[in-house]
Amino acid sequence: MENRRYPQRSHEPSGQPCSRNQRVIRVSIPKPEMNQEQVQRITQRSTASFSHTTLRVINLLMTGDLSRLRSDHIADELGISPTTLRRRLRVDNISYQELLDQVRQYHCECQLEDRWVPGKTLAWKLGYAEVNSFYRAFKRWTGSSYSDMKLQFI
Repeated sequence: MENRRYPQRSHEPSGQPCSRNQRVIRVSIPKPEMNQEQVQRITQRSTASFSHTTLRVINLLMTGDLSRLRSDHIADELGISPTTLRRRLRVDNISYQELLDQVRQYHCECQLEDRWVPGKTLAWKLGYAEVNSFYRAFKRWTGSSYSDMKLQFI
């Protein structure tokens, strides 16, 4: 954190001019600690290609309850507006929905590595309101239906 008095007239981040005796505080926020391999597995991209905001969104999605996390809740958690969140993600060529889908796919793969889980249970854990939405997403991710996958486990 840097705390300086500026002798010349300066501007706050809001664009308003500062008086000569007003202090301007600059804070540098470190990128969130995340497992780089995990982020790369989820997104198929390196962590270096993402902004601080995108990495924080991924972190919140990885640690949060996917059934309750919506983009406006994430924006509130980050202290920005939903529009700003969309704009910052767009700079990284990704959308909130794409990140959510990738995190859901990652969680699904992790669940199925250990043992078979009924589709209804897994859909609920991944935050799907409808089981059929999960089945369609699973087919999009893997190219095969969830019932075909079940046959491999049995």
